[in-house]
Amino acid sequence: MTDNKPIDLFVSHLFTEDVDYLRVFEFLESVDRFYYINVSKPENVPESGGVAAIKDEYIAQIQASEAVIMLAVHYSANLEMMRYLLDVADANEKPVIAIRPFGGMSETDDELVKRANEHIQWTSRDMADAVKRQARLEETARWDVIDFP
Repeated sequence: MTDNKPIDLFVSHLFTEDVDYLRVFEFLESVDRFYYINVSKPENVPESGGVAAIKDEYIAQIQASEAVIMLAVHYSANLEMMRYLLDVADANEKPVIAIRPFGGMSETDDELVKRANEHIQWTSRDMADAVKRQARLEETARWDVIDFP
């Protein structure tokens, strides 16, 4: 992956840029040589058409992606709509990466864990590696180097 071919990434949202949504990008921005384009557009709230228009907007955003990041907090907040997002991802053969609730105070819903291709922690390295594996099938084996005094 180079900056010439960044990964198109959809991050779950409820048509607001909440704290966890923004936190994903803070984590990804801290990874060296990891290039992505955010195709999720929480600001694109349909002004008319009701739930059908909202679903159509989600479909368009997910279809433009190579991978979907599903935040467990969004799944818990709006179960019906997030299940719909998972169905859209499945129908469009988009891999799903579930991220645990931030802070570790609660667990990810079992249904989300089962439907996700990967279930990861809130770490920059886990996020970037999972996206590379799922979106581009890139091997991300890394070695940790520990310096002893």
